[in-house]
Amino acid sequence: MAPSAAAAAAAATASPLSRLLLSLPNPSVKLPVSSPSRNAGAAVAAKNSTPVVALRRREAVAAVLSAAILSHVLPAAAEASGGECPLEVAPNGLAFCDRVVGTGAAAEQGQLIKAHYTGRLEDGTVFDSSYKRGKPLTFRVGVGEVIKGWDQGIVGGEGIPPMLAGGKRSLRLPPELAYGARGAGCRGWEPTSCVIPPNSTLLFDVEYVGRAVG
Repeated sequence: MAPSAAAAAAAATASPLSRLLLSLPNPSVKLPVSSPSRNAGAAVAAKNSTPVVALRRREAVAAVLSAAILSHVLPAAAEASGGECPLEVAPNGLAFCDRVVGTGAAAEQGQLIKAHYTGRLEDGTVFDSSYKRGKPLTFRVGVGEVIKGWDQGIVGGEGIPPMLAGGKRSLRLPPELAYGARGAGCRGWEPTSCVIPPNSTLLFDVEYVGRAVG
């Protein structure tokens, strides 16, 4: 169970971004070798200007389409790749950033809820993820069933707004709001034997699915 010290598991993921390529044909335009007369030259120039005008129109249309497509593709790619999200630091040291503000009910202390999450060390190492198991974590929030940073990061308080159902929030937890000096997932006395070393600052991406039935 990721937010409890008993079951932290190591994992790693990578999500490459796809590329969008847009190319236009480049038709060649032949110019006349000679101009028999002024009128004939004007007629030839007018005829040859038609593909140039058409090409410019196609370029303009392509530019508009490219801008429209990229305006949707790039934000989605940034979210999928864990793009930058400016963190706001609360007085207790917990830092948070709402990647997606939910539209459902706010989390309340004592509620049984479901939440997906991915947990990382500061070096980017993924130590646990409910997404890999294909099942959100079910727990009673705000009553100490999970680490303090999770309770406060979801229910809110001390300058932190509560999460709304359907919302996604990034959290940075100082050691005192995570597993502290004891660490987690330790297999011996040495700190290097711990999945989460002692005094680790932890990074979480949390998705508040909503209330659980039960």
